[in-house]
Amino acid sequence: MPSPTIGRRAHPAYPILLLLVPVLAAGCATTRPGVPADGAAPTPPAVWATAEQPAAPSPSAATPTPASTPSSAGPSVTAPRTGLRHVFPVRADDVDYHPTHGAYPATDLFADCGEPFVAVTDGTVLEVSRVDRYSKRGPQGPENGGLSVSLLGDDGVRYYGSHLSVVSGGVDAGVRVRAGQQLGKVGRTGNANNVCHVHFGISPPCAGKDGWWIRRGVLWPARYLDSWRRGGNREPAAEVTAWQRKHGCPKAP
Repeated sequence: MPSPTIGRRAHPAYPILLLLVPVLAAGCATTRPGVPADGAAPTPPAVWATAEQPAAPSPSAATPTPASTPSSAGPSVTAPRTGLRHVFPVRADDVDYHPTHGAYPATDLFADCGEPFVAVTDGTVLEVSRVDRYSKRGPQGPENGGLSVSLLGDDGVRYYGSHLSVVSGGVDAGVRVRAGQQLGKVGRTGNANNVCHVHFGISPPCAGKDGWWIRRGVLWPARYLDSWRRGGNREPAAEVTAWQRKHGCPKAP
């Protein structure tokens, strides 16, 4: 602002400027939607998962670290999204599966060992097991999957594949992946009865209260697999959300 005096005489507009100062000051204090009047930072949007995790590196920048036990991450995830692209989890010409499973909802995807197991949708890797710790003489359940990967999709759904022969390099807990990106290869590790296949489960992540009995699958995947195989985009988020509202995160059976 220029000086209110010119030489030794008061500027003729000085009284008017004095009257305008309070008006201008009041205008600067006007709040914008979502910004507190006191200048405090806006409240961040609510997140779907409560656990906090540093920003995940991109898959290309990740350095794989072999693990002797399953590794996991609890990334902060924004509210679940709809309309995401979904793809069939095994990229092969010859894949078979059945609408039913054993004692709980899941699906076994039968394909040749070595065929690619891929991310169903965009998301963040939650858990990785690169070592087959299953033993017929040990507890039946926690280590049944052998080599495995679980992914929290941006749709809020956890997708789990196990019995893999290998987990892809750079696929580690906290890494972001895209729909169709290879996570591993079909195998027969764990309790696979020496048959090449991927155990595929759909479930909520149950952050902080998780366990193999939820991760292995809580709803029947076949109708979603049918859609994705035909190039459709049927989304399981609503069914998973309804299941969690009804059951919460139950303890081990």
